[in-house]
Amino acid sequence: MAASSEYGLKTIVWKRIKDTIITDCRKSEVWKILILDPFTTKLLSTCCKMSDLMSEKITIVEDLYKSREPVPEMKAIYFMTPTAKSVDAFIDDFKIKPKYKGAYVYFTDYCPDELFNNMKLYCGKHIRICKEINIWFMPQEAQVFTCDNPGAFQSIYSPHSQDKKKTLETLADQLVSLCATLDEYPGVRYKKDNSMENAKILAELVDNKLVLGYLNIFSLQGKTQAQLLIVERGFDPVSPILHELTYQAMAYDLIDIQNDIYRYKSKDGSEKQAFLNEDDMLWVRLRHKHIAEVLEQIPKMVKEISASKKKPDGKITINNLAQMMKKMPAFPSNTCVFNFRDKLCKFSSDVEGVKVKDPMRTLLPVLLNPYGIYDKIRAVLLYIFSLNGTTDENLSKLIQHVKIEDEREFILNWKELGVPIITTPINFSRKPTRRDRSQGETYNLSRWTPVIKDVMEDAVENKLDTRDWPHQSENPAAWNGSGAVSARQKHKTSSQDERRTGSRLIVFVIGGITHSEMRCAYEVTHAVKSCEVIIGSSHILTPNSLLDDIKALSKHPMEFFTIDERSNA
Repeated sequence: MAASSEYGLKTIVWKRIKDTIITDCRKSEVWKILILDPFTTKLLSTCCKMSDLMSEKITIVEDLYKSREPVPEMKAIYFMTPTAKSVDAFIDDFKIKPKYKGAYVYFTDYCPDELFNNMKLYCGKHIRICKEINIWFMPQEAQVFTCDNPGAFQSIYSPHSQDKKKTLETLADQLVSLCATLDEYPGVRYKKDNSMENAKILAELVDNKLVLGYLNIFSLQGKTQAQLLIVERGFDPVSPILHELTYQAMAYDLIDIQNDIYRYKSKDGSEKQAFLNEDDMLWVRLRHKHIAEVLEQIPKMVKEISASKKKPDGKITINNLAQMMKKMPAFPSNTCVFNFRDKLCKFSSDVEGVKVKDPMRTLLPVLLNPYGIYDKIRAVLLYIFSLNGTTDENLSKLIQHVKIEDEREFILNWKELGVPIITTPINFSRKPTRRDRSQGETYNLSRWTPVIKDVMEDAVENKLDTRDWPHQSENPAAWNGSGAVSARQKHKTSSQDERRTGSRLIVFVIGGITHSEMRCAYEVTHAVKSCEVIIGSSHILTPNSLLDDIKALSKHPMEFFTIDERSNA
């Protein structure tokens, strides 16, 4: 029952918007203006097209924060986050002279009393509707969501952070809004870590907010069964640094792809762009495949398309894909870099799937060759991770080899995530026991599997140890991933249940998720079928973006003048 764009998060979010905002609009035949803030602009762009809005008599889409010409004969729909900035901008539209005939106001989440009272005081007579619709997250893919907040990494992990508590509160509100949108009341569990408390704190916040939210707003009856697992980024430091050999992860690692748009030059020199999203079935078909399989399939697809004399659906063509692969440093024509990437894949195991006994033999050729600084830093980190820490003396030598004496924060700051960099006696008990996958791999260099996949499979099979994964709820729902309904969560048939007769597992990683971890959600869902796995975080990261964030943990708040902007976007 692998989720597709037909049933995924984007479809669920668009349905929720249609059932609230659009339904209210349909009560009036008058054409309306839709006014959005940056978050809701991005949210709508992920789950609908302008043509969808036009069909619902929404003729103009405007930016809440920009200057707009008054249109007093038209009604305006305001879809915005419940922040002081958005509410103040709304009040400005009506406080002195109304810009519109009336206002239909929809908040992504609960609006604080102070802001609501200000609206009522200055604009009460102009507000026709005011609702909170509980969609304060970003549906990235069918089974992937984010909180659209890259700045949360610094807020949570920087030793100089001044807004850690507020950031965790916000993430908790966003997770509750996800549960409300999915119509779920999950049992909450977290990964216990003696050196880090963020997962435990977030689990407590989410559980408390779920209880309050469902008692005040929703009915406990009819909530399908689900489980929410919360884990810290330091739980698996290897996956975001290791070079991946599946197509989507490899592309985002090696090519500059911004906002899921790949830009390139065509043969005639003109600028082109391809959208790497689920509107294109060709991208969905290939994104999780090993690069060797993609290379093998593209010529076959060319023949299929030539034979049918039809262009593929969507905006990605075979030519787009070929161009993108040639841009990758790992494309076979560039054997030097390809060999280096092989080395980044070999720190966990060699081509026979056997654990590397002497990681230094893998590391030295990297340090002695003219690879980029970031690539060398990644190699050093993988070496350190493989040993669960190194000595001060050895670390100093490695830093000198890479020539980052003045930028050693790239390595040292991993300690802020609870990852051991310097060897201590207590480090040796940290590594989790991994599942044996040596018999299931098709390609020699595909031996590393993100730790989160083991967690997903153990959760679905009800094998998570309660000592490592405590239940936050006092009376957690009995759950085994099979779809059996507990006494706490009575069953109610709905159109969603007809498609998804099983249960849901929601995994939230504090500090960012990788494309390889996103892939795991689909793989486990496809293998199990009785349970849909959804994964999310504050944001999606790439190896280089994570290294930049790690280095920046040493900076003081005044040096981060862009963090608040990113958080409020």
